[in-house]
Amino acid sequence: MMNVAQAMTKCLELEGVKDIFGYPGAAICPFYDALISSTIRHILVRHEQNAAHAASGYARATGKPAVCVATSGPGATNLITGIATAYSDSIPMVVITGQVSTELLGRDVFQEADITGSAEPFVKHSYLVKNPREIPRIFKEAFYIAGSGRPGPVLIDIPVDVQKAEIDFEYPKTVDIRGYKPSIKGHPLQIKRVAEAIKLAKKPIICAGGGVFATDAKSVLVEFAEKYDIPVVTTMMGIGCIPSKHPLHFGMLGTHGKKVANLAINESDLLILIGARVGDRAVTTPGVLEKRTKIIHIDVDPAEIGKNMDAQIPLVGDAKVILGQIIKSLDETDKHTEWIFRLNELKSQEKIVDGTDGINPKRFLQLLSSKADENCIVVGDVGQNQIWTANHFEIKKGRFVTTGGMGTMGYSVGAAIGAKTAKPKKQVFAICGDGSFQMQMMELGTICQHDIPVKIIIMKNNRLGMVRELQKNLYHNNLTAVFLDGSPNFVTIASAYGIKSKSINRLDQEEEAINEMLQCDGPYLLECVINPDEPTL
Repeated sequence: MMNVAQAMTKCLELEGVKDIFGYPGAAICPFYDALISSTIRHILVRHEQNAAHAASGYARATGKPAVCVATSGPGATNLITGIATAYSDSIPMVVITGQVSTELLGRDVFQEADITGSAEPFVKHSYLVKNPREIPRIFKEAFYIAGSGRPGPVLIDIPVDVQKAEIDFEYPKTVDIRGYKPSIKGHPLQIKRVAEAIKLAKKPIICAGGGVFATDAKSVLVEFAEKYDIPVVTTMMGIGCIPSKHPLHFGMLGTHGKKVANLAINESDLLILIGARVGDRAVTTPGVLEKRTKIIHIDVDPAEIGKNMDAQIPLVGDAKVILGQIIKSLDETDKHTEWIFRLNELKSQEKIVDGTDGINPKRFLQLLSSKADENCIVVGDVGQNQIWTANHFEIKKGRFVTTGGMGTMGYSVGAAIGAKTAKPKKQVFAICGDGSFQMQMMELGTICQHDIPVKIIIMKNNRLGMVRELQKNLYHNNLTAVFLDGSPNFVTIASAYGIKSKSINRLDQEEEAINEMLQCDGPYLLECVINPDEPTL
């Protein structure tokens, strides 16, 4: 016999969980009491939203479901933005929340919130546990649902009285959920149609998205592109699925992407979408494209195929498995020499325009990437810093992590904490603006308490830069509510936490500052003062 709280920790241990992120409160105290006797390490964040972001970073570093925990009421509702962020980007997470006692549900008592109802649009599945004996089954199912098919967050809400109940513990060995059978293999007839389309194409292009990471399909994607001599562009979520300097890689497409990537999509006669949902920031005119280009869409989630753009050849299943099927069914095709020459010609025309003062963020990021470890993890926040990083930090064997679908400011530091906790031997950078940093700078406390040596780079322009740029270009330069006057001295704040830091504002300071940051064994904060008028493109 054991109580449910002890059973919860046992379930997590049996699922191989080593670290969780959370913030305690009365309704989750039985679980925290049981956690003391567990092998699991708990990372105390300073705000519940960052527990979810940290779990997101951890999951993306490991490829497995990560765990975050909060109490009832405001603790649970503070998680929602982080849950929605993970859901939008298909990140596997198990979210555990405490709840008021079962007999008090629905009576608006202290710190009661209907979290399963509130989070319903942003989870793959949720549980409100009322029967203590169901805990082992629910946890087994939650991890399976979160990590299988199209990954996503699963919520388990557990009343405090249920956590205290005694049960006989037996963890299930298998999961069998009626109606939930994600497709893995592609249909043989569709595989044949794909092979024929590739054979006939003169200007094929692959558009790779975040689904390539979700199915661990990076190596087979590169093999596929090389075998059939097909150029590759990526969505923002797909950055890093092929090395930045690979001869077949032509950058990120979309509103803030590379010109050559967008032209490649527009001029292609065959578009192969792999694990990409064709969001509005990636393809602004899908209706035009679908009329002139044959489209193959490979995705594990059938709901994504045809949602934003029609596909002549839909293919449901695991990207890694499907690409393997295509490779087996199709011999090498003709080379696309003229097509790739055309794209390389366009690529060679790309230039960086130097500003007159301050740090040029594009050149700074190129310099940083040249000095960073080839397997480093780079976490971009939201805003101009995200676009600069996406377009100019060279990803070799590492990973670019950001919030694509939801575009959540204040994501990078929490996610970097999670990624570094998961992969302590890898360099992890959080790159943010001075606006987004102020949404998360309390997590410097988490970094210090748990000795997490992430490197934080702040692109400081005293503006909400992306909004300022939009107001300048689309709203007659009517700049409203974008000035960050009153911001603190970030170097002083870092010093208050005992974190080494530096501020630079000239080109000749960059190399020394980067070297100092990389040589520092602990956490480091580097502030880069940039021109307020520096554009994203």
